[in-house]
Amino acid sequence: MAYSGWQRGSKMNDGNTYFYSAKTNGFYPLALKHDVYDPSGTWPDDAVELTYEEYSKYLGQPPEGKTVGAGEDGHPSWVDMPPPSKEDLLLQAIDKKSSLMAVASAKIAPLQDAVDLDMATPQEVAALKAWKQYRVLLNRVDPAAPQWPEVPKS
Repeated sequence: MAYSGWQRGSKMNDGNTYFYSAKTNGFYPLALKHDVYDPSGTWPDDAVELTYEEYSKYLGQPPEGKTVGAGEDGHPSWVDMPPPSKEDLLLQAIDKKSSLMAVASAKIAPLQDAVDLDMATPQEVAALKAWKQYRVLLNRVDPAAPQWPEVPKS
């Protein structure tokens, strides 16, 4: 049932009453309706009151592969996450590449210092070479079709 007018719903355990809008896929506390949503005209016309159990169910971590979406009854529901777009996958790969490059550079810096100061052990020299090779291969990864090199063991 859609919310119309100023009604007082049952209080929830946290002292608030919450509504859900299928149109906006958003949750709305009744406590902000009068001072925030009404003056700005943003209270959704399809808002349905939620029980405390309904509201609290969707506060935490969603089940694997699920996200909050509107159910057929206009209440929130767990729905399958849409597959990531090509743009999303590209951005994820760019972020991963950047993160891996930062890790490689952090590993290389002290090893390079040891070599530069003629203080490196044979293991440090080998590790430096492995990390530099990894960083070069990582730099060559095309985020549009990533094939990640193996991370050095040392």
